[in-house]
Amino acid sequence: MKRFARIAVVSFLFSSLVLIESEAGDQTEQAKAESFLKNVNTILAQKGYEDSVASWAYSTNITDYNSAVKVQVSLAYSKAYAEIQKNASRFDLSKLKEDAARQIKFLRNSTALKNQTELKEAENLGAKLSKLYSTAKVGTASLSPELVNIMAKSRDYNKLLDAWWGWRNESGRKMRDLYRRYVDLTNKGARENGYTDRGQAWRGKYEVDDLGAIVEKLWNDLRPLYLEMHAYVRHKLRKVYPDKVVEDGYIEAHLLGNMWAQSWVNIFDLVEPYKNKSSLDVTSNMKTDPRYNTAEKLTKLAEDFFLSLGLKRLPSAFYKKSLLEKPKDREVVCHASAWDFSLYKDVRIKQCVEITHNHLVTLHHELGHIQYYLQYWDLPIIYRTGANPGFHEAVGDLMSLSVDTPTHLQRLGLLKDYKSDDEADINALMKVAMRKIAFLPFGYLIDQWRWNVFNGNIKETEYNSKWWELRRKYQGIKPPVPRSENDFDPGAKYHIPGDTPYIRYFISYILQFHFHKAACEAAKFNGPLFKCSIYNSTAAGKKIAWIHFSRPHDGNQFWHLKSNWGVSSIYNHVSPEFLNWRQRKCPNDATSPKSSWVYKKKRNPRLKSIQLSNRAINNELKFSCFH
Repeated sequence: MKRFARIAVVSFLFSSLVLIESEAGDQTEQAKAESFLKNVNTILAQKGYEDSVASWAYSTNITDYNSAVKVQVSLAYSKAYAEIQKNASRFDLSKLKEDAARQIKFLRNSTALKNQTELKEAENLGAKLSKLYSTAKVGTASLSPELVNIMAKSRDYNKLLDAWWGWRNESGRKMRDLYRRYVDLTNKGARENGYTDRGQAWRGKYEVDDLGAIVEKLWNDLRPLYLEMHAYVRHKLRKVYPDKVVEDGYIEAHLLGNMWAQSWVNIFDLVEPYKNKSSLDVTSNMKTDPRYNTAEKLTKLAEDFFLSLGLKRLPSAFYKKSLLEKPKDREVVCHASAWDFSLYKDVRIKQCVEITHNHLVTLHHELGHIQYYLQYWDLPIIYRTGANPGFHEAVGDLMSLSVDTPTHLQRLGLLKDYKSDDEADINALMKVAMRKIAFLPFGYLIDQWRWNVFNGNIKETEYNSKWWELRRKYQGIKPPVPRSENDFDPGAKYHIPGDTPYIRYFISYILQFHFHKAACEAAKFNGPLFKCSIYNSTAAGKKIAWIHFSRPHDGNQFWHLKSNWGVSSIYNHVSPEFLNWRQRKCPNDATSPKSSWVYKKKRNPRLKSIQLSNRAINNELKFSCFH
C-alpha cells in the first residue's frame, strides 16, 4: 500500500474513533468499547508497521537521513497514541467485561511527553545516544566482532585492559550530558502521565505492586550460589594473573571474558574443573563443518529446533528480509534483536552472526522471540507481547538450556569423542553456571541503578560512582583503572543508550529454569535437568505455545511471578551437583564464609587491609584444594 493510501486509511479510522464518542446513548459501554478496540487495534498495527520500517532502516543503515525519518515517524506514532489514550480514558472500566477492561487499561498507559517540542527533543536525543554506541570504535576496532573477540579470547592482561578502557572512553564517556537531559525529559513524560517517575512506569508492566521487593528477595535467595562460584573463579584467576587479582576479593572487570562481565563462559577454559575432557565449546567444529559454517545455515539449524517441537515455520520472506551478517559498506546496530512489524506476518532478526558457539546459542534465543511473535499473531495488537517483559526473554533462553547440553551438541555432530561421566557432568554444570549464574547480579543491578537515577536517589554528579558501588556490592568486581565522574560507564552497555529496561533479563533467568523443568517433564525426560534437551518433543512444544499476554497472571499460579518456584528450579538445576562436588573435593571445609568479598560503603582506612586480607585468605583456603 502506498504511503498516501495508508494516511487515508488512518484518517478514516480516527474519524471512526470520534464517531464512537457520539454514538446513540442506548449502546452499552461494552459495545462501545468493543468497537473502539477493533479500530484501535487496526490503527496500532498500521502505525506500528510504519514505525518498525523506519527503525529497521536506521538500525541496518545508520545515516543522518534515516535517523531523521525514524524520529519523524516515531513522533507521528506518539501523536496517534496520545489520541487513543485520551479516548481510552473515557470508558468506565467497571462496566466492561474483563478482556475489554484489560485492553483499555493497557491503552491508558503511556509515558510520552505532552509538549511536541520536548517530545521531538527526546526522540532526537535517543537517536544520538544510539548512534554514539553503535558507531563507536577503538582505533579501527568496532565492538562487534573485534572488541568482543578480544575480550573473549585474549589472556593478555594489558590487551584486555586496552579494549575495556578504550570502549568505555569511546562510547559511554561521550554520552553523559546527553543522557542527563534524556532522563529529565523522559521522567517529565512519565510524571505528566500520572507516574511518580519513569521507573514506576517500567515496573508497572509486571502488574505487581512490589516488583522491587520481589526481585530483591529472589536475588538474596540466589546470592549464596553466586558467591560460591565467584570465590571459585577468583581462585582460578589468581593462578593466571597472580599479581592482578588482589587481596580484597574483588575481581577486575576485564578478566572475565566479556566486555561487561555479564557472562563468564568465555573463560571456561581457565576455570574448567577437569582438564583433558572433550571441549564443551564447539566453535572450531562449527567452522569446519559444511552444515553449519554460514550465518544462514546456522539460522536454519535454529529453526529446525523449533520445528522439531511442532512449532511454527518461519515465513518465507524471513531469510530475505533479516540481517544475518555485518555489512562491509555501512554502519549498523549489531546488537542482536528480533523484530515484529505488526502486519503481513513480517518478522525478522538482526544479528551480525559469527560462526561461534555463543552465536549458535544467541540465534536460538532470537528465534525464540520470533516464535513468540508467530504464536500470538492472531491476538489483538495490544496483547502481542509477553505475559510480562521477562516472559519473552525466558522463552528464548529456555531453548538455550536445551541447545547448550552435551546431549544436543552430540546429536548435531558438533561434540565429538564426548563421554559422559561424573567429571564431564561437573564440567557441563560449571559451564551452565558461568553463563547463567554469573549473569544474575548484573541483570539485577542495571535497573537498580536506573530506577534510582529516575527517582532522584542517584544524582547526575554521582552517576559513575554509584554505578561502581553497585557493581562491587552485587557482582564483586571492580574497575581495573580509576574511574571518575568524567566517565559514564553505564553508557558502555547497549541497553542504557538504547533505553531498554533490563530487569526483564534477571526475571527471565528465573523463569527459564522453571519453563525448562516444565518442558522436560512434558517431554517425559528422566534424569538431571542439566542433561535435558527437549528437541523433537511436540508435547514440550505444546507446553510452550500457550504462554501469551492475554492470560491474567493471578488466574494461574503456575506462571505467577510471586511464587517461589523460580529459585528452587535454578537450585535443582545447578546447585546440588556443584555443592556435592565441592564438598567431595574439600571434605575438611567445615565452615563457609558468608561472602566471597567484603563490601562496605565506608570503612576505617586503618582497618581496611587487615579486614579484607583476612576474608580473602579465608576464601582462598576454602578453595585451596582445587588445582
